[in-house]
This record gives sequence, structure tokens and C-alpha cells, in this order.
Amino acid sequence: MAIDYKKSNAPITTITWDKNELAEQTGNLYESIVIIAKRSNQISSQMKEELNKKLQEFASYSDNLEEVFENREQIEISRFYERLPKSNSIATLEFMEDEIYYRKPEVDKVEE
Repeated sequence: MAIDYKKSNAPITTITWDKNELAEQTGNLYESIVIIAKRSNQISSQMKEELNKKLQEFASYSDNLEEVFENREQIEISRFYERLPKSNSIATLEFMEDEIYYRKPEVDKVEE
């Protein structure tokens, strides 16, 4: 599932979330945090994979010192990714907007 993180309206800076609002969906603050953390890890992995692919496009395999110290394309790509919202901000916003699918396996077993 490819998500366009560049268009995310997640906050770039740290903000304070109301713990009662976070706990509202699951009924338990800690469950909500675990769900957000797992989604954040997924997003972080996807972003890292995407960044590495883009950096590989500009990778130089020669031993030229000037190219090693000054590869402008790689620097610009890295700076762009540094300015994106962090994965935990994106995951928290997704959770608050009810965009994350999650399930409780123990509840599914009881219902069977």
C-alpha cells in the first residue's frame, strides 16, 4: 500500500494529543498507543525503503573523492525526507481520523 507522505497533513512539529481522545476508539489508552506504534513502524519502513531506492539512483561507485563528498542530488533527497512529517505523527493522525484497520485476535477467537 503506497501512501503519498508528501501530501500528508500530519503536523511536522511535536504536538500534544488529548489522551482521552486517543483512548476513545479502543477504550484503552495503551491499546491505542500500541496500534499507533505498529503503524508508525510500517510507515517508517516504507519511507526508509523509498528513500534508499531514490538514493541508489544517484549512487556513485567510482573512487573519485569529489563525488564522494559532494553528491548534490543525494543531499537534496535526504533533506526533503528530513522535512517530511515523522512516521509517528502520520500514524497518530491516521488513528485519530479512523484510517487504520486493526483487530483483536483474542476477541475473534471468543466469537467463534
